[in-house]
Amino acid sequence: MDLFVSAVRWIFDSSHWEPGSQSPFPIQDRLLEHLLYTGIAVAIAAVIALPLGFFIGHTGRGRQFVIGFTGSMRALPTLGLLFFLLMVFGYFLSYDTAPIVGASIAFVILAIPSMLAGAYSGLEAVDRQVIDAARANGMTEWQILTKVEIPLALPLIIGGVRAATLQVIATVTIASYAGLGGLGRMISNGIGLNDYDRILGGALLVTVLALGVDALFALAQRLTATQGLTDRRPAMFRRTVRRSAGPHAKTNA
Repeated sequence: MDLFVSAVRWIFDSSHWEPGSQSPFPIQDRLLEHLLYTGIAVAIAAVIALPLGFFIGHTGRGRQFVIGFTGSMRALPTLGLLFFLLMVFGYFLSYDTAPIVGASIAFVILAIPSMLAGAYSGLEAVDRQVIDAARANGMTEWQILTKVEIPLALPLIIGGVRAATLQVIATVTIASYAGLGGLGRMISNGIGLNDYDRILGGALLVTVLALGVDALFALAQRLTATQGLTDRRPAMFRRTVRRSAGPHAKTNA
């Protein structure tokens, strides 16, 4: 308990938030680095994975490919992939550029499977009767995708992005061993200095960041859920209650 309190004090120590001789990279700079690495990787992965997931979910083509690809990619060892790419790009790029390029590619590769699975499964979960009704009304395939399928599948799509983002946040933490910045740098520096306050403080900051990002995505999923779909089960429950109570029963529903 004393170690936890000491780590919290270390986080709120003003000297660790201001540039100085003992803290050339203050906490806010490490936090911004962490968010920058995560944001760039998630954005690139979204550009690759979401259109492919929409195509597969809408047409049904490549379904087996998605299942096999996402399963095999999730089995990749995160740290092994990271250091492998760093070694490969180390032969072609400079010492300063290789870690950034190699780590960024590793982050993108790790984020793609969750996004791809979320986009594909989200569109596949849309009721086929709704899609058939849209076609019967004369909507084109592009209109069906953009105005029917994607809006209805948006919570699951956001769920895939949510899982990918949290995985990248965790991976950026261990990427400090490859020479990158971010909150993980504080943990690795603390291990080298045997500074337990710094180690636990960095771990707490990563945890708070992950929980905060996860809460934002959870809120986005809740706000984008289609009202008709979220109210379906309560409505069915109310109809069941009415039938079981009989025609003369009074209800407030």
